[in-house]
Amino acid sequence: MTEEIDYKQLIQRAFREMLKGLLAKVGEEGLPGDHHFVIVFDTRVPGVHMPGWMKAKYPEEMTIVMQHWFDNLAIMEDRFGITLSFNGVGESLVIPFNALKTFADPHAKFQLQFEPILDNPEPPTPEEAPKPESGGVVSLDAFRKGS
Repeated sequence: MTEEIDYKQLIQRAFREMLKGLLAKVGEEGLPGDHHFVIVFDTRVPGVHMPGWMKAKYPEEMTIVMQHWFDNLAIMEDRFGITLSFNGVGESLVIPFNALKTFADPHAKFQLQFEPILDNPEPPTPEEAPKPESGGVVSLDAFRKGS
């Protein structure tokens, strides 16, 4: 066991779980009254899926607004999917909860700050995998006792 309790990590995890529950409720019931959400996320986090033109325009960070129109809000264990309108065209996004940087509901004057987790849990590609060291053949004769 570590010698320190990582309260910061525990709070971040709890906030993400709270947000997951909130988004699930909004997916079922819609946004009440004048509530709307402003979500900032890190586009570099593994698992973020967005159209290529968006990735080119927002290579590091993107802000989305859930307000008047959104569709296909789907909550999964570690991410959510949503369709939003960009210039009148519906575009689908998938955003891991680990990619979140900010969640705000301006109507409620409520805001959460997150630290995105950039870790890549996927195994390295063959180009990234460590290469075994190449070495010569070692003769065991040098280590044997003479008889």
